Amino acid sequence: MCLVNIAFQVVPEVPLVLAANRDEYYNRPTAPSHWWEDVPHILAGRDLLKGGTWLGVSKSGRICALTNYRDPSAFSGEKESRGHIVRSFLEGEMHARTFLEELDREKERYPGFNVIAGTREAMYSFSSKSDKPPYELPPGIHSVSNAFMNTPWPKTIKAKKKLAEWAANYEQADYSGLFALLADETRAPDEQLPQTGISLEWERILSPAFIKNKNNSYGTRSSTVILMKQDNSIDWIERTFETGIFEREQCISFTKS
Repeated sequence: MCLVNIAFQVVPEVPLVLAANRDEYYNRPTAPSHWWEDVPHILAGRDLLKGGTWLGVSKSGRICALTNYRDPSAFSGEKESRGHIVRSFLEGEMHARTFLEELDREKERYPGFNVIAGTREAMYSFSSKSDKPPYELPPGIHSVSNAFMNTPWPKTIKAKKKLAEWAANYEQADYSGLFALLADETRAPDEQLPQTGISLEWERILSPAFIKNKNNSYGTRSSTVILMKQDNSIDWIERTFETGIFEREQCISFTKS
């Protein structure tokens, strides 16, 4: 997962809005979102290589999302898969702050990551590469890519602006604007690119919200919109892609238990 945008307690009818893109190598085996057979209360896509996930919700209204922290100099070695973090939170009942505080003590088990976890009532954020402990997200518009929460990269700046516009003009059942911000393929000018230790060409490739590259080895695999509403209903809409080409859309709606 490489871009997560959140409108938290901004739209009264929808206290939590999340719009996210997952970027990954195309040859990594993946299952689209579904109710898991082995953990029936989890709705999420699944990494078929390691068994975890990058984004999911539970029937009780728990939600968790994760992005990688980009640091090519870091040695990941035999560390555990970050996807198990999301799975572990959704499987359990531990309060999000407590979960992230425990994760803080074990963060070196995983390559660098950012994680957002909670419910529509309270959301918490933590980065394994920051000295800052887990903290509660204030109401507002937030965006995280492969740096710290709300780091002003071109894609996060643009996404926050578009999400704020969507929230200000909220219309029930209209999520097209959320997918529009996730579909933006516009690359940032070189002078606005971050310097994260990768080549200039890869900084360019990774700069838009929706990623494609000419050799079709890596890019945006899925776009997901989640609406956690005041009436306790939850809408999950996912669009999946193969080498940048739209494959399918699925919508799953349920009432939290």
